[in-house]
Amino acid sequence: MAILVTGGEGYIGSHCVIALMDAGYDTVVFDNESTGFASTGRILSGIGSKGKLLGIMKGDLLERKDLDAVFSRYDIDAAIHFAAFSQVAESMGDPAKYYRNNVGGTMNLLDAMKDHGVKRIVFSSTAATYGEPEYVPIDEKHPQNPINPYGRTKLDIEYMMDDYDRAYGIKSVRLRYFNVAGADTLGRVGECHDPETHLIPNILKSTFGDGRTFRMFGTDYPTRDGTCVRDYVNVEDLADAHILALKYLENGGKTDFFNLGTNEGSTVKEVFAVCEKVTGKKIPVSEEGRRPGDPATLVADNKKARAVLGWAPSRTLEHSVKTAYDWEVRRRSEC
Repeated sequence: MAILVTGGEGYIGSHCVIALMDAGYDTVVFDNESTGFASTGRILSGIGSKGKLLGIMKGDLLERKDLDAVFSRYDIDAAIHFAAFSQVAESMGDPAKYYRNNVGGTMNLLDAMKDHGVKRIVFSSTAATYGEPEYVPIDEKHPQNPINPYGRTKLDIEYMMDDYDRAYGIKSVRLRYFNVAGADTLGRVGECHDPETHLIPNILKSTFGDGRTFRMFGTDYPTRDGTCVRDYVNVEDLADAHILALKYLENGGKTDFFNLGTNEGSTVKEVFAVCEKVTGKKIPVSEEGRRPGDPATLVADNKKARAVLGWAPSRTLEHSVKTAYDWEVRRRSEC
């Protein structure tokens, strides 16, 4: 038996593959390498652990034949589904791309699971399904009113998974991430996006003396220091949550959804200060006006994940920044 990981060469997917193998699971990676990297696949293939990486198949969720090939070749027990487009601004400009890939691709995956008798899936959802917060911290009872096509595609998938459970008995866990940060503690995989839109790597990229200045958007929010508050969950803690979600389904758990965050928030200025502390560098910064659509505060209530999955984040923001910085230094030296 093996766990199929779609998008397993991407940022979060690659960390999850390592966590799966460490937990003794055999895995199969399925990735079209549009945002994931073949080099990551080579790194994963070289990791020795209790579980094995049985194979890496390059394929596209929009091609049903690619999915049938992986399900026919391997004895798949469950899927963990990361593969998706995830740039909010791009989704605003090209919503068709997002609906076609995210919703259509997931439907193909669910149909392939149905036809091949696979009944369990853990899905990479997002806090973007909630939209503008009506209260914080945000729990799972918060209304879901996404404000961009990216968030709407993820919510549409959640609805679709409910229907596939009712009709075909495919059980799902949807994990709604807040802000993900950090890299593998051993430096094997890390974050690499183009364009990079995440706060911590963008701050760290301004530490290398190449004329880059970090742009801090908005210093007049109604927060403790005027900058936005976000909930930063470590990527290895996040990977651990996927293992627990998988075990929950293996033990007969019902279809359900959980927030993944720390129950705490850090302001942009606080994150910036941690980055200066970890790197020991004075980072160039320019303070600019607010970006449209940035809520003042987004913080998760993670009590449900703690109670049902037994999950609790254990790694600090400083740990996330240090592993992210070590990864960035290593990646630059190898380029």
